[in-house]
Amino acid sequence: MEKFIEKANVLIEALPYIRNFYGKTFVIKYGGSAQVKDELRESFAKDVVILNFIGIRPVIVHGGGPKISSFMEKMGKKPEFVHGQRVTDKETMDIVEMVLGGLVNKEIVTLINSHGGRAVGLSGKDGGLIKARKKVIKVSPETGADEIIDLGLVGEVEAIEPGILSSLEKEGFIPVISPVGVGPKGETLNINADYVASSVAAALKAEKLILLTDVPGIKDRNGKVLPTIQKKQVKKLIEEGTISGGMLPKVQACVKALEGGVQKTHIIDGRVSHCLLLEIFTKEGIGTEIVV
Repeated sequence: MEKFIEKANVLIEALPYIRNFYGKTFVIKYGGSAQVKDELRESFAKDVVILNFIGIRPVIVHGGGPKISSFMEKMGKKPEFVHGQRVTDKETMDIVEMVLGGLVNKEIVTLINSHGGRAVGLSGKDGGLIKARKKVIKVSPETGADEIIDLGLVGEVEAIEPGILSSLEKEGFIPVISPVGVGPKGETLNINADYVASSVAAALKAEKLILLTDVPGIKDRNGKVLPTIQKKQVKKLIEEGTISGGMLPKVQACVKALEGGVQKTHIIDGRVSHCLLLEIFTKEGIGTEIVV
């Protein structure tokens, strides 16, 4: 009997969170190990379906970098990166769109639906969802003069038109978005999924933006995960090197979302089974939340 009472207590502990979040939108960036390991894929899909059934409106934005690189190599094309950005010519863009929209997206949709959800796959091209502009990066070589690097068909978000997402959410569907946008001349552009998730969250005025990663969260100098940091602390943490490397764009995406009106942002470890439920419905959480 005690076992059953313990299970009941778990549900009771979650009750205030369920009540507070009912009817709210959560934008979830799905990538890393959670996307490629079978047991974590199942765990993620079940978490998303549970959120949906208790009245939370999940919106999924996914990446797929490793699969894109794998397909490129199979087709005899070597992946090339500059400052962490994939150089994307027309042939590479065709592969990106095929893998993200035709393979990864539909795998996620099928998995969520297999557990009772009603997921719908989209790319940023559907319904004019993601309007983008070409992205260029500036570097300062040893000469001291800025050098512009052309990454090809790599974009950044110019605007999100959330109408199609709002319509799907109202009908109880779960949007699953691949991070591909449309440029001013109708060209297809490859966009960083963290930044897409941030922009979608801001456009929907989401309650939460949650980024699944392959690290436990943001750590301090001693390697201890920081459960909560404020937006104003981020600059200092970057300057002292506490936030660096692959964590930098994720933190920047969180800050941008907060500035766009999102209530809370979270960076959590997607390698932990049921990481979404643990972060959302427990007082302690399992990652780092960045708040205003």
